[in-house]
Amino acid sequence: MTARLIPPFQRRLLAWYKRHQRPLPWRRTSDPYKILVSEIMLQQTQVDRVIPKYRQFLRRYPTVKTLAKARTPELKKTWYPLGYNVRPLRLRKIAQQVLRKHDGKIPSTYDGLLAMDGIGRYTAGAVLSFAFQQDAPILDTNVARVLQRYFGLSAASATRRRLWELAEQVIPPGKAYWINQAMMDLGATVCTARRPKCTTCALRATCRSYPYDGQAAPSAGRDRRR
Repeated sequence: MTARLIPPFQRRLLAWYKRHQRPLPWRRTSDPYKILVSEIMLQQTQVDRVIPKYRQFLRRYPTVKTLAKARTPELKKTWYPLGYNVRPLRLRKIAQQVLRKHDGKIPSTYDGLLAMDGIGRYTAGAVLSFAFQQDAPILDTNVARVLQRYFGLSAASATRRRLWELAEQVIPPGKAYWINQAMMDLGATVCTARRPKCTTCALRATCRSYPYDGQAAPSAGRDRRR
């Protein structure tokens, strides 16, 4: 059943994203440093709050080297008011590790990224797919919600392991960037946690939960309120 649902998922979702993608500033670059900054900023923080701060932060710290040398008071001031103030300190530590161990270049492998303090599987997958165009899956709350509803998984069967497997299976070869961005946008704007827009959803013809019955969506262990 799952295999049969994947081709229409890919086809319809990519067509929808081509028309409805959000013009976010970090989508205009393939610089792994800039993408990493955006991913750390977006952790538990709304997109509208991140956009102006992302631009300001990169004006002040445009490279790994400038961030690695940042002083704590100034770094926290630049980050304000995003909150979760341990994040800029972790980001600086990552920059320092990149300089010390990788000659100033963000690693392009899972192992290299996961060895960095503060980088987990989601962030590693995001950097690999968005910056390095690798077919790496991602799983945040929006993606998990889309996958659980589309494939009709019960709360019991929507385990993290199963959702990660699906996130990998739905990637068309060479198109992880596009399918990952599309799932995040659909989850943020159409397949929302509350009051999803089922009747206008591009996936409704093959969605196993259409129309959505209000059951709880899964937790991916990371609140990404995009």
